[in-house]
Amino acid sequence: MEMTWCKGYRARIIAGPGAPQAARPAASGDNARVLKIFTVTFPFFALVLCGYLAARRRLLPLEAIPGLNGFVLFFALPCMLYRFGASTPVAQLLDGSVALTWLISGLVLVAYTVATSLNSRIGWNDAAFGALVAVFPNSGFMGVPLLVALLGPQAAGPTILTMVLDMIVISSLCIALSRLDGADQQGAAKALQHALRGVLTNPMPWAILLGALASVLGLELPQPVMQVVGLLADAASPVALFTIGTVLARSQMLAAAGHCVVPLRRDYLPVALIKLFLHPLLVLLIGASLIRLGLPLQRFALTVIVLVAALPSASNVSLLAERFGANNGRVARIILLSTAAAFVSFSLAVSLLAP
Repeated sequence: MEMTWCKGYRARIIAGPGAPQAARPAASGDNARVLKIFTVTFPFFALVLCGYLAARRRLLPLEAIPGLNGFVLFFALPCMLYRFGASTPVAQLLDGSVALTWLISGLVLVAYTVATSLNSRIGWNDAAFGALVAVFPNSGFMGVPLLVALLGPQAAGPTILTMVLDMIVISSLCIALSRLDGADQQGAAKALQHALRGVLTNPMPWAILLGALASVLGLELPQPVMQVVGLLADAASPVALFTIGTVLARSQMLAAAGHCVVPLRRDYLPVALIKLFLHPLLVLLIGASLIRLGLPLQRFALTVIVLVAALPSASNVSLLAERFGANNGRVARIILLSTAAAFVSFSLAVSLLAP
């Protein structure tokens, strides 16, 4: 019964109700389909590799990486998110079914990762940031442009919603948990203050909010301003992906130079596997269960958020870990490993779920 449902789900997940069911393609058709998926995903991961090699070979000075991060975070990415928000129906940005599925999955995974990470070497601080890097996918720098390229503009709404929930709820929770083994008694309260301040000063939620308001009110920016927004938005994806590679290379180079503690493999490898495999599986199972219980979750939206969960870890978690004194070498290795492996694992997830 369950296997029959899964096969039907795969066939109908994008087409929606009432669409004609295609016959099972031949093996050569499957190969062509996988090749097509790799054709879409390869440029995204190739840009990450270009940034990695540029930093490793010192073609890009390490001192320039914060400048690239600043350009993406405060200029290019907000413009891209504004453009997507303004062109996306607000109902997709306020989908309660997507929000419920994503939050349940995230909270369960945070609890599981923290519980399985705590040991004599890993306290609450490192366990909390390990949980954050296991739950927070790279939906901003990579997810929005990649999923839109794969599934069309309608994939932007669910992807942006998951990103907002991760930035506001999951990040705040993990930062608060990281303070539980702090030296002072007000560590958790201060962490919550830092988390709230980080949300309020982060330009990405504001860009999404402004885009959503423009969508609701039907507002359009003056043409010259919109052209500037468009130019910056078009630069967001390539520069962000290149920057991910430089950040990963810098973290590895600092660890090799002895500027941070080199973690044991058993302290970071399981977390990378949780991110790439357990996270999307959990989202799929919880979403499918909620659909069976009557939740009005669209199957297309479920496909999108499962693929969001299959993305590698968000690179900005490394910056948060460094800020709050966690073992950034461990976090950086999880990000590096998940990003490298996701070229294959994410493409396979797309081949299993997409039409």
